[in-house]
Amino acid sequence: MTKEFEGKVALVTGASRGIGRGIAIKLASLGAKVIMNYVHHDEEARQALSQILELGGEAELKKADVSDSTAVKTMFSEIKSRWGKVDILVNNAGITRDTFLLRMPDNDWDAVINTNLRGTYLCTKMALRSMIEQSWGRIINITSLAGLVGNAGQSNYSAAKAGIIAFTKSVAREVAPLNITVNAIAPGFIITDMTNGLPQETKDFILTRIPLKRFGTPEDVANLAAFLASEQASYITAQVIGVDGGVI
Repeated sequence: MTKEFEGKVALVTGASRGIGRGIAIKLASLGAKVIMNYVHHDEEARQALSQILELGGEAELKKADVSDSTAVKTMFSEIKSRWGKVDILVNNAGITRDTFLLRMPDNDWDAVINTNLRGTYLCTKMALRSMIEQSWGRIINITSLAGLVGNAGQSNYSAAKAGIIAFTKSVAREVAPLNITVNAIAPGFIITDMTNGLPQETKDFILTRIPLKRFGTPEDVANLAAFLASEQASYITAQVIGVDGGVI
């Protein structure tokens, strides 16, 4: 039986764990050849790769800092040499450096903007080259509820994620005539290593705000990403879709 993404090449940034890992595994399970980008967490990256290979999928690791233009160009050059193209790009790589604005060091502002927003810009710009050549592409940007409503203590993260939303809508309109769609997913509270570190009282409070009364999983986000990458979503572009259990 033919898998939906057989013959497609997908690049997922920040794929060593959490949401990125879930999306990489999902796309690989549907037949995509997956390049798993990461910059930290080598052991987790190797474990994620092993999981895909054990399930019969095809994938490789690509360690590169998406905020570094030279590293991104090198990564895409290597992908093109090996795989020939990128059909699906998932811009998921992201970091947090949380504190209130008046206490925020300039380098914490810059680091979050550079990884989350600049990284999305650099990878999208490079991926579009092969997508334009073949008149087909899917770009999925992972934003956040913080980019829609803001979070106290996360002015840098919220600004970056809001920027991704505007970037998504602008680029979607530029490339729509070329049969390339660009959408964003705005996850709510998803169970990952990042959120597991929160105090239990904080988790309990957040749970009271979620109408579905549970936290999301990386698989919840991955299922939507796979749909947006599919032919079934070919008339959906410039959209921001929440995976938040009904918070907003």
